[in-house]
Amino acid sequence: MSSVQPSQTGAPTSNSPEHPWPVRSVATKVSQWIDRLGSIWVEGQITQINIRPGTRTAFLVLRDASVDMSLSVTCSPALIRDSPVPLTEGSRVVMFGKLSFYTGRGTVSLRVTEIRAVGIGELLARIERLRALLAAEGLFDPRLKRPLPFLPHTVGLITGRASAAERDVLSVAGKRWPAVQFEIRNTAVQGPTATAQIVAALAELDSNPAVEVIVLARGGGSVEDLLPFSDETLCRAIAACTTPVVSAIGHEPDNPLCDHVADVRAATPTDAAKRVVPDALAEQALVAEFRARGAAALRNWVAREARSLADLRSRPVLADPLAAVERRAEEIARLREAGRRDVNRLVAGQATVVEHLVARLTTLGPAATLARGYSVVQKVVPGSDPEVLRSVEDAPPGTQLRVRVADGAVIAAVMGKDKSGEAQ
Repeated sequence: MSSVQPSQTGAPTSNSPEHPWPVRSVATKVSQWIDRLGSIWVEGQITQINIRPGTRTAFLVLRDASVDMSLSVTCSPALIRDSPVPLTEGSRVVMFGKLSFYTGRGTVSLRVTEIRAVGIGELLARIERLRALLAAEGLFDPRLKRPLPFLPHTVGLITGRASAAERDVLSVAGKRWPAVQFEIRNTAVQGPTATAQIVAALAELDSNPAVEVIVLARGGGSVEDLLPFSDETLCRAIAACTTPVVSAIGHEPDNPLCDHVADVRAATPTDAAKRVVPDALAEQALVAEFRARGAAALRNWVAREARSLADLRSRPVLADPLAAVERRAEEIARLREAGRRDVNRLVAGQATVVEHLVARLTTLGPAATLARGYSVVQKVVPGSDPEVLRSVEDAPPGTQLRVRVADGAVIAAVMGKDKSGEAQ
């Protein structure tokens, strides 16, 4: 399948493997498309200035301060020489120009006609606006701050190569805790490439499971020198870290935005080393103090408990435990004797009562009556028990009788009756 495109003269031009476009046609079309973009304002940081004597064109490289992207720029050398603010490599500028495609070399550049240097006041205003934005998003919230480990085995350090900040951190940390180890990443700490290098080093150390805390250290400098540490990309990278980050940028008055996003802000690199690792001598002294306090507390506790035991042992019940038993034994013996006497007295009294009752029963019983000369006459009825004879009418003549006297009984028979009461 082939495509048909109009030519510059209006005649269609086919494009296929059999009818390819020449390079000049492609370059011309790209140039035409880019030319339609018009003029634009661009902000960035100058990383290279090349002005050749006797030429009418100055060549510059404009780089994005947050990412590793750059753009070729051309302008009149007069724009550089006549600028109210001297333009040097590292200057932040705003340029006005138009993109151009050079068909001869196939390159794109920005042809600028106006260059404005971004002053300190404008930079500070932008930092303040970014500060308000990040604060509104909650990146400065103290509740998000992660605590530092008490004794990290490995510390990540991001700093300039052979810098005073690196020497301070390493020397102070080594003196405080000689066993501490460092994972050092040397990066640019100012200039157009600083932000990208610091973000890359931060991501590398954060992904290392052995690194327990990351220190971002740099010595003092001007506002322009510390601009990378107020970059939005770096601030968001610090907030996204899972490893605690300590910011030690500049001196005490310096206050870049990364100080607010980091978990801990250190006034100086030396202060960062003191915050990250404990002082071995101080910790040993603290341990010795705790041991002494613990031993004293234990001794006081033992002495207090010994006094309590002595007080308990001095009480009568523990000083002579058998005394109470002996007193109770004597009391029990007295009570037993008293109980025995009461029982004997009760038994004796009841025995006397029984004797009296026996005597009375004996006196009232039939045996005593028989002993006085009386007898009991019973009628003997064959086939049944003898019956006491109560009337002469119950004993007709011939009735067999049993007469009981004091010393036994006799058998008699009725010979007759005498109702006068005299015996027959």
